[in-house]
Amino acid sequence: MDDALLIVKGLKMYFPVTRGLLRRKIAEVKAVDNVSFDVKAGETLGLVGETGCGKTTTGRCILRLYRPTAGQIIFEGLDISYLHESKIRSIRRKMPLIFQDPYSSLDPRQSAGSIVGEPIKFHGLVSNKKEYKERVADLFRMVGLNPDMMNRVPHEFSGGQRQRIGIARALACEPSMIVCDEPISALDVSIQSQIINLLEELQDRVEGLSYLFIAHDLSVVRHISNRVAVMYLGRIVELTESKKLYDNPLHPYTQALISAIPIPDRAVEKHRKQIILRGEVPSPLNPPDGCHFHPRCPVAIPDCSQILPPLVDVGDSHQVACIRVKH
Repeated sequence: MDDALLIVKGLKMYFPVTRGLLRRKIAEVKAVDNVSFDVKAGETLGLVGETGCGKTTTGRCILRLYRPTAGQIIFEGLDISYLHESKIRSIRRKMPLIFQDPYSSLDPRQSAGSIVGEPIKFHGLVSNKKEYKERVADLFRMVGLNPDMMNRVPHEFSGGQRQRIGIARALACEPSMIVCDEPISALDVSIQSQIINLLEELQDRVEGLSYLFIAHDLSVVRHISNRVAVMYLGRIVELTESKKLYDNPLHPYTQALISAIPIPDRAVEKHRKQIILRGEVPSPLNPPDGCHFHPRCPVAIPDCSQILPPLVDVGDSHQVACIRVKH
């Protein structure tokens, strides 16, 4: 972790459940429960899992939109876990967010140029109007938009173009890392690959640019990520390089997710074994004892209901949280 841009250690985010007029706390929703990982400069880390597994909450904790319950968030060598809001603003300049919905994340009353240029003005990154306009025009070109479109308002753009505006806004402050919160899930399939290709091109052009790419679609994460962390019910259950994860998934949950990815080859698809998980995802309000995945796991043994396995390295930088996997 010595060369890591971002280090997350033992991150926890518990939301209180209250009742009555006095709002007495009666329980906790463990949205993120003891999560640790790092992101290196120039790397893309994919964070994947089913809806409600805690991946978006993890991203919001890293951006300090939520104050963590416990744990450490170290960005560029500075512990930002509990920094005051007045000090965290300058940090967010280096770590912006690309939103999931390109329709609701842009102010409908502002022009596209104003939306992209707002962070530049806010942080005082240019000294005059001419420099400002040139900078905004350059950002439009970087994301594949014509600068002549700067005076248009969001409703005059397509969904893919709006997401490009959001990406340009994220690039405006010359960030070190961008948190991408399911940036393509609201787009047509035909547009998704264009946005993925754009993000990869920008990473090649901007030296040291890193992504934390949050998604629920493993097939998408495969193409953009260097490493992938798989989350289940607030915890990371597997973390390794992208190719290793897809070629040799070790955790039963990861194996089930990968078996559900369609393969565009009828012969291969016909003979491939698909793992069907039983039951529903438990509530983070009342997670199962032991391994949270054991009620749905096809290879669970009695010990799985008693032991909560830590995330351990099983060799070759492959980390897994499962007592059935040999170290």
